[in-house]
Amino acid sequence: MAAKDSSKSTLYIGGLDEQVTPQVLHGAFIPFGEITHIEIPPDPTSTAPHRGFGFIEFDLPADAQSAQDNMHLSELFGKTIKVNLAKPLRGGGLGRGPERAIWADEEWIKKNVLGDELTTQDQDGAEISSTSISVVGPSAS
Repeated sequence: MAAKDSSKSTLYIGGLDEQVTPQVLHGAFIPFGEITHIEIPPDPTSTAPHRGFGFIEFDLPADAQSAQDNMHLSELFGKTIKVNLAKPLRGGGLGRGPERAIWADEEWIKKNVLGDELTTQDQDGAEISSTSISVVGPSAS
C-alpha cells in the first residue's frame, strides 16, 4: 500500500467568520468524505478567536477535491470562503506553521540576538555569549 500524500488531501479554508469553529467546518465539509483532521489556528495577537483560516484533512484526495469543487467561493456565516489545496511549505510542512521554532536555530540566535558580540566556548565546545539571555514566562505562584 502506498504512503498517503496528505498534501493532496488537505484543504486550506480562508475567509472564515469569527463564529466558525472546528465543529462548524466539520458539519459543512463532512458531506464530501471522511475528515481526519481539522485545525483553525488561534490568533494570539488579538481578541479574535482565530486568524480567519483553517485546514481540513480528508482521508482521500478525491474527497478533498470534491469538497474544493463544491465549497470554493461558497458562503459560510455570511462570508465568502476560499477553498484550495494546502500548499506544502518549503520545509516540508503543510502550511500549519514552521516545524521548529526559529529561535531553536543557533545561527538565528547568533545573528538576531547576539549580533556581533564576542562569544566563548564552554568545555563541551558550545558557544556562550558574554551576555545572558533571560526567558520570561508566567510565574508559578
